Amino acid sequence: VQVTESGGGLVQPGGSLRLSCAASGFSFSTYSMGWYRRAPGKECEMVAAVRSAGYSTSYADSVKGRFTISRDNANAILFLQMNNLKPEDSAVYYCPPPGVRPCGTQGTQVTVSS
Repeated sequence: VQVTESGGGLVQPGGSLRLSCAASGFSFSTYSMGWYRRAPGKECEMVAAVRSAGYSTSYADSVKGRFTISRDNANAILFLQMNNLKPEDSAVYYCPPPGVRPCGTQGTQVTVSS
């Protein structure tokens, strides 16, 4: 079971990033998946989640209207489109596979700063 998160980086406030999470070793299309994040000194929090078929999504209040979670089941990839980024979105972002604790994978760093 493995995931590889990518797409993070440094972006100015108001900018956009698209995170990707390539999954392998499990039946990706049958599991709900989610993005989590942890900022320095803060606890791990759920950012967005999507059901297995991709039609049902949920978001943290802090990102509603700005972030969009989606998935490509044919290629076992999870995405997070992040628009209108704010400095408080700066964190390491994670997409844990089933059985792995949130924020327990390598993650990808997102820094929003001018």
